[in-house]
Amino acid sequence: MMRWFHALMPKEERFFELYARHSRAVLAGAEALRAMMEGGDAVSRNCQTVMDREHDADVATREVLIAVRRSFITPFDRGSIRELITSMDNAIDQMQKTAKTVILFDVTDFTPQMKQMGDAIVKSAQLVQEAVPLLNAISTHAVRISTLTEELSALEGRADELHDVGLKALYKLHAKTDPMGFFIGNEVYDHLEKVVDRFDDVANVMHGIVIEHV
Repeated sequence: MMRWFHALMPKEERFFELYARHSRAVLAGAEALRAMMEGGDAVSRNCQTVMDREHDADVATREVLIAVRRSFITPFDRGSIRELITSMDNAIDQMQKTAKTVILFDVTDFTPQMKQMGDAIVKSAQLVQEAVPLLNAISTHAVRISTLTEELSALEGRADELHDVGLKALYKLHAKTDPMGFFIGNEVYDHLEKVVDRFDDVANVMHGIVIEHV
């Protein structure tokens, strides 16, 4: 009965505008992070973009959290609204941490596996950007949203494999002759893996929203 009543009430559409804005910042940040991995001058050229887009995402996150408190009718559960924007924001926060680590250790050369993990991050951001507007009509788009969340989870699994393969190769190359090189590479791998993990968190939240509302 309450679900039927809720469906008839007007919804706060601004949530979806803010989610869309946030997802654009996430994608732009992911693309800039991947561009940093081209190495050389591309590192410094694109680092500030990651920082700027993280700031944009923070602004959108704050507006969502304010809107949750002020809105009488929300498109879905308030807790889910907060959880979704927080998980999305955690993804770009982790991108920022990755970029800072690259700058801190003056990394200008990246392994093939690091670059492939960067590709997975960009693809994850694209999937989130596609999924977010579909939440405006969950019942209609439930199957597509579920497919997108499955693709996100698959990317997380692929990134884990790349992490393990890359780290092993890094160990063989540096562990005995250049321990600091191995330590720095391990830090970069760890941060990249965490970015993809955060996107998997987004997928889990979206999947939970679908289950709750369909």
